[in-house]
Amino acid sequence: MTTDGFTTCLWFDGRAEEAAHHYVSVFENSRIGRIGRCTEAGPGPAGSVLTVEFTANGQKFVALNGGPEFTFNEAISFQILCADQAEVDHYWTRLTEGGGEEGPCGWLKDRYGVSWQVVPERLVEMTTDPDQEKAGRATRAMLSMGRLDIAALEKAYAGE
Repeated sequence: MTTDGFTTCLWFDGRAEEAAHHYVSVFENSRIGRIGRCTEAGPGPAGSVLTVEFTANGQKFVALNGGPEFTFNEAISFQILCADQAEVDHYWTRLTEGGGEEGPCGWLKDRYGVSWQVVPERLVEMTTDPDQEKAGRATRAMLSMGRLDIAALEKAYAGE
C-alpha cells in the first residue's frame, strides 16, 4: 500500500521542463525535484529531458516529454480555491500569461493547454447556500463571467 499519495503525470511535447519551472514560479510551496534524462537507449535524444519531478502548491507532479500523440483537454482540470480577489487575480494573470486562454466561469487554459478553475472559496459558499434564490443569483452571475469577481458575485447573491 502506498503511503505517498498520488502523483499527477502531465504529458508535454518537449516543454516539460519549461512547464515545471513555470508552475513552480506561480505557486507557493513549490520546488523542482529530480530531472530524468534520456539515455542512448531513448526514447529521445541522449541527454534530453524525459521527466521533471516537481511540487506545486504541495501537490506532486511529474512532467513527461511524451511527444505530440496526446494533448490536454477540459475533461481534466485543476481547481484553485482562492481566499480573496487578490489570489483570484494572481492565479488568473499568471496562468493566462504568455499565450493562455481565458474561459467562462473562472476556467482558463494556460500556455501549455492545461485547464484550471480559479474559484473563490466564497463562491462555493454562495452557490451551495440552502436559500435557492440566493444560490441561483450567484450561479447566474458566475455564468456571465470569465475571471470571477467576488464583489459582483456578492452583489448578485444579496439581490442588489
